[in-house]
Amino acid sequence: MSKRKAPAQNPNSEFCDFLIELAEYEKNVARQIHKYNAYRKAASVLAKHPTKIKSGADARKLPGIGDKIGKKIDEFIKTGKLEKLEKIRKDDSSLAIQQLTRVSGIGPAAARKLVDDGITTVEGLKKVQDKLNHHQKIGLKYVEEFEKRIPREEMLMLQEIITQMVADFDKEVIATVCGSFRRGSASSGDIDVLMTHPAFVSYNDDFDKVSESFITAIELKINFEIFSSWHFFFQGVCMLPKTDEKLHRRIDIRLLPNDQYYCGILYFTGSDEFNRRMRQEALEKGFTINEYSIRPLGSTGKSISL
Repeated sequence: MSKRKAPAQNPNSEFCDFLIELAEYEKNVARQIHKYNAYRKAASVLAKHPTKIKSGADARKLPGIGDKIGKKIDEFIKTGKLEKLEKIRKDDSSLAIQQLTRVSGIGPAAARKLVDDGITTVEGLKKVQDKLNHHQKIGLKYVEEFEKRIPREEMLMLQEIITQMVADFDKEVIATVCGSFRRGSASSGDIDVLMTHPAFVSYNDDFDKVSESFITAIELKINFEIFSSWHFFFQGVCMLPKTDEKLHRRIDIRLLPNDQYYCGILYFTGSDEFNRRMRQEALEKGFTINEYSIRPLGSTGKSISL
């Protein structure tokens, strides 16, 4: 196996850091998803820019960076900090919500309710586990482990295990590990697996039985424990064998109809910013595209095959 090159240093990392921090605040505390998306997009653009940005005016020349973010960059260059972030960091309620949303299964609304009940830290959460559902209890148990990135070498091991399990289980079942792994990243936050079968073209009881059998097989191979599930989507925790560092990892398994599978692979490979740009490009050309299909605008008929 060839060794991957170390990623190049990001000359705009300071700007990216404060934009990501602002994005997390907007998502988890303010619940302003459009602002979250704007900050994330700007951070992504700056991370890919090969040279150091010298001013907000320079930044505004890049796609996705407008006047407001340009002014924040100017403020940071001039003072070394942002007044908005300084206020956020001093707000106890905001800090508590950010802390609690670290736990898988606890979103902004649930975190806000817990804070209103006087629970403000992960340690405090451990004392009131009767307030948590099964998913949240598992998320709390492994919160530190889930926050550690999964090296690509470990992801490759899992891909090999999944591929072999699929072949042993049913040679017609197709499985793809998506997310940042499929984009070639050096590490991943979790494991995102899509599966399908040529005969599975709509949700039916037969595939329910297949999915249950396959999940049982996974449990035996990678110590898979489901902490949340609904129709053909399983979230869980697993520990991969033969790794030096025995860490529990988050894994999502989605079972898709065969006629939706390749749109699903495209969507769940991402990134979020790429998907947004792709949807916009499709709209400009008279199409709508999502994780299920690509169709001409206004069409209710059969989707276009990829």
